Amino acid sequence: MYGLNSIRGWLVATALAVAFAVVSPAAAMRPYGQRQAPPRAQRAGPGPRYQQGRRAGQWLRQYKDLPPEQQRRALENDPQFRRLPQEKQQQLQQRLQHFSSRPPQEQQRILNRMDTWQRLSPGQREQARQVFSQMKNLPPQRRQAVRNAIQALRGMPPEARQREIDSDRFKSQFSPEERGILGGASKLPLAPPEE
Repeated sequence: MYGLNSIRGWLVATALAVAFAVVSPAAAMRPYGQRQAPPRAQRAGPGPRYQQGRRAGQWLRQYKDLPPEQQRRALENDPQFRRLPQEKQQQLQQRLQHFSSRPPQEQQRILNRMDTWQRLSPGQREQARQVFSQMKNLPPQRRQAVRNAIQALRGMPPEARQREIDSDRFKSQFSPEERGILGGASKLPLAPPEE
């Protein structure tokens, strides 16, 4: 069975990974074992001790090929899942249902993003949360324009990203708030462009 932190990590990672992916080749090379367990006092809730190297997407990887009904039963029978508050259980069930409804290629992309999220430092995770929160406040068309710009920035070396954000072209296309979001995102390890 997977630890409570693994299940909670899955909940947090899927929420952010689906909406906003951050990856870098350097981060991808960092082994999972470099992640340290939090002190006992910081671990939330009952359950087994946190195990180093546990990936948030590990549960999904194990059960992703089962039919949705079997996935749901496996989740509901997990003792760690049962220890979560009802609200968190419902969120996980909804995320599992959403994940299961996606095509296999998109499921793999989500799992890869979850792995990436696990590799981010705590500071990078906080920065990603802030960028995501700011993006959520944008109108849908502007949010998509910012996502498209982030996608374009992924193909650039880090030092070229800020030059592009400061360019007259970006200043004419994006508000100062949007360029601030782009600047925050560009400081994170970004994934290579998706096909």
